Amino acid sequence: MTELAVTKLEHLKGDAESLKELIIDHLRYTLAKDRYSATKRDLFHAIAYTIKDHMVGKWIQTQQQYYDADAKRVYYLSMEFLIGRTLENSLVNLGLLENCRKAIHDLGFDLDLLMEMEADAGLGNGGLGRLAACFLDSMATLGIPGYGYGIRYDYGIFTQTLHDGYQQETPDNWLRYGNPWEICRSQYLYPIKFYGRVTEYTDARGNTHAKWVDAQEVMAMAYDTPVPGYNNETVNTLRLWQAKSSRGFDLNYFNHGDYIRAVEDIALNENISKVLYPNDNIFEGKELRLKQEYFLVSATIQDIIRRYNKGHIHLDSLPDKVAIQLNDTHPALAIAELMHILIDREELNWEKAWHLTRETFAYTNHTLLPEAMERWPVHLLEKVLPRHLQIIYEINEWWLAQVASHFPGSVEMQRKLSIIEEDNEKRINMAHLAIVGAHKVNGVSALHSELLKHQVFKPFCEINPDKFTNKTNGITPRRWLKLCNPSLAQLITSRIGEDWVVNLDDLRRLIPYQDDADFCSEWQKIKHQNKEHLSNLILSEEKIQVDPHSMFDCQIKRMHEYKRQLLNIMRVIHDYRYLKDNPNAPFVPRTVLFSGKAAPGYLLAKLIIKLITSVADVVNHDRAISDKLKVAFLENYRVTLAQRIVPAADLSEQISTAGTEASGTGNMKFALNGALTIGTLDGANIEILEEVGPENIFIFGLKTEEVHALKQKGYQPRDIYQQNQELRQVIDMIQNGFGNDELFHPLVHSLLDEGDQYCLLADFASYLDCQKKVSALYTNQAEWTKKSIHNVAKVGKFSSDRTIKEYAEEIWRLD
Repeated sequence: MTELAVTKLEHLKGDAESLKELIIDHLRYTLAKDRYSATKRDLFHAIAYTIKDHMVGKWIQTQQQYYDADAKRVYYLSMEFLIGRTLENSLVNLGLLENCRKAIHDLGFDLDLLMEMEADAGLGNGGLGRLAACFLDSMATLGIPGYGYGIRYDYGIFTQTLHDGYQQETPDNWLRYGNPWEICRSQYLYPIKFYGRVTEYTDARGNTHAKWVDAQEVMAMAYDTPVPGYNNETVNTLRLWQAKSSRGFDLNYFNHGDYIRAVEDIALNENISKVLYPNDNIFEGKELRLKQEYFLVSATIQDIIRRYNKGHIHLDSLPDKVAIQLNDTHPALAIAELMHILIDREELNWEKAWHLTRETFAYTNHTLLPEAMERWPVHLLEKVLPRHLQIIYEINEWWLAQVASHFPGSVEMQRKLSIIEEDNEKRINMAHLAIVGAHKVNGVSALHSELLKHQVFKPFCEINPDKFTNKTNGITPRRWLKLCNPSLAQLITSRIGEDWVVNLDDLRRLIPYQDDADFCSEWQKIKHQNKEHLSNLILSEEKIQVDPHSMFDCQIKRMHEYKRQLLNIMRVIHDYRYLKDNPNAPFVPRTVLFSGKAAPGYLLAKLIIKLITSVADVVNHDRAISDKLKVAFLENYRVTLAQRIVPAADLSEQISTAGTEASGTGNMKFALNGALTIGTLDGANIEILEEVGPENIFIFGLKTEEVHALKQKGYQPRDIYQQNQELRQVIDMIQNGFGNDELFHPLVHSLLDEGDQYCLLADFASYLDCQKKVSALYTNQAEWTKKSIHNVAKVGKFSSDRTIKEYAEEIWRLD
């Protein structure tokens, strides 16, 4: 870059004119376009390159400061980072949004339209990946030396379209037009081994060593994306790995004319980072997922050791300078990989390597569902990662000795706590490996952590009670209020200043304003404007006309039976039947909005989507109920769509079965934007209740212990079906198919004949009663608005800044 360009960069915050000139420079010199021939996408890229230029100086300076201070660094390993779009978030954090808007206006374009050119970086399936992205934002904002490590998938979470109400999946080619934010670091290229066998040899001192030989190699190449903090000088790094073949094509095949076979190995090797890991129903898919997980951890651990060795001669200080956080069990192989490097490459003795490893790792558990706990077949690890299987067996031998000392003579405890499961097929329990190999284990809400300690991992907790802790999840207020709801953010700032952006507890200063008539009027006006914007989007994308004066009742999240979208649509069917039977009865108009993706192989979840769209088709075309009830399923749920739905929501549906949702963060996003919550006592709903007070939230349904007691007693859902006429009518309507004959029989069968695993029938009556309370309150808009303001004022706890501070102090042990 020229000296003139650098000088211009220094004045970006105060001078939109110089920003405009830099954008034009990038059009000309980077993209070979002028302002007249440039397309909207060209302009988007020129803006992105300009803003990245602005971050580069801070980025280099940040990394140099970490080296100069010999700072302890945090490495956040996650298979998923659901980043969304980067441009607007960067402009907000850097304080350049208004300058950029003016510069683009002067060029004759609308910045909002140009930002639509950016693809969502959908490198995650749901909350796990979005949480990781929020944590990176908070680490940078707090000035913590943090690095995100993940995989640069060519294809992220699939694009969802609806055809005749059925979900269809198409590849998400988010890199089709390039990614202007990333920088390829080709010098950071690491070999990743698979397959082969393990031999032993004895060195000159008579020590026996293992050697992994005859392995296949894939290369991992680094791609870095800057992560700017809010209104500070910190720019951290998200490093994503892409798989590259370790060699070119086979000339023997090429010379004999078999050109496809010549490049076949390259294609197979590079498949590892091709797509966000697939459904596990197919064995080959399982092997690919295992290879993806090891690909991530091997490249990352090699990179961490390289960086550590730049400033340290001995590995003794590793836990003092390195903290590695495992985001769920997917990267748990990092424990075995670090042992592999310390023992086989650095030649430490086993005991010292194991001490350093345990003091370096911490593990976050994200689920209570047994089917979500990873258990890899031993024969698969033996085939793909033979050396790591040996190390895991050695770790398990050490661990079972600890178990024996705490539970003398108990074979049952040895069996229950072993990392190697012996039932039927031998499997490696990755959660057990993560617990044994970490110095801290945390859940992600108070309830979740208690269930981990007292139920799921109770014996582990009995052996190491101080190891287990809670770190309730949070969300970044930069993206989830200041960016996505700018009008509300401006209103809040006009009354209490802008400190809330980095100190969310400051929102408590809004409490006096819930009795301020002018403030409440402005609050209502902003909510209505947001609802009008979303109504226009629904009309444009879904061809459904909705009334912004109606209550916007929203459930947006990954489609899963335990999240109980089925319970929600059963309530809609009940309301529809009520309106048909009582056309003149008072009824608070509602627009019920759903959005979320079902895993491609999850047939019941996909059938629930079809039921929702079928009900919507009937309800929305029934003139007899006019505009009293509308239903819409917004397709292709993603971060950008959530940013449009959340500010417009009146009611947030958080209705998972008690004891199934680890935390949830959608509940936090809605509450932060003024929606009231209807929910069960599950996950972080409990802590939201504690913060906002029982009079400002709608709670229904069985508690966790009541769900357990009901199932212990022998839950009979068909009895409830027989006894509750309203429920029976709803289920019979589903049985009759809404014009689809017997299509929905599997859903009815799961409720009546397969035990209703998630207790929809048990909670149905309570849910209806609670919804009546919601409707009654909504008729009193003054009181509803007061509670909306109160919710926003009291959810400061749920900032990811607070969560990260707790990790930093209590788990990562940072100064």
